[in-house]
Amino acid sequence: MQSYGDESRPLATLSLPSRIVIGTAASGIAVAVLIHLAMMFLHIAPSNTLSKQQAGLINDYVYPEYEQNWKLFAPNPLQQNTDVQVRAQLRTQDGAARTTGWTDLTARDGQAILHNPLPSHTQQNQLRRGWELLSNNLDAQSRPTGERGESFARYLRRIVMLRMSGEWTKGGDRVEQVQIRSRTTSVLPPPWSAEKISDQPVYRVLPWWPITANDLPEGATNK
Repeated sequence: MQSYGDESRPLATLSLPSRIVIGTAASGIAVAVLIHLAMMFLHIAPSNTLSKQQAGLINDYVYPEYEQNWKLFAPNPLQQNTDVQVRAQLRTQDGAARTTGWTDLTARDGQAILHNPLPSHTQQNQLRRGWELLSNNLDAQSRPTGERGESFARYLRRIVMLRMSGEWTKGGDRVEQVQIRSRTTSVLPPPWSAEKISDQPVYRVLPWWPITANDLPEGATNK
């Protein structure tokens, strides 16, 4: 009895060009996975000769997207809520300058994942990790320090422009500068605790940053 409509085709029945394409793609994926696993292993493994020699390469690959963060399991978990807020200086079509109000990007992320059983990694961590990495590389005047600080500042500017440029420029305005600040509030103790903690927010305001073409990620515009 002969069956028809069998869609399964063994690899051996494919043409030679098809087998070459599939083999090349599979090899490329395998190599990429191995490289990723090796980089992550060297990043989280105890310091060794190889990780010291290739520290720059490993850090460039890991930061900021793949950094491992174990603060949830620390003896003293985070007890503060930090919101990242942004505003811009715009140049209107008639040449006038205006400054927008503050927009709370963290609150928007929170609203996006509210009641979402499967929120994306970007919604949960992109902005938060970008701010944490930058804030750890700021001097006393809240200016980026070193190459890593400049890299993190550029990364955060791109996040801001990707999320806000369409909203800021929809009337034909052009973004000239952006300013970022954090708003940190302490998590209040439970009612039965005698601990006294201030509920007043603390702000950390960064200087104005001019926006250039290098700060525009794919998909963002600055008319």
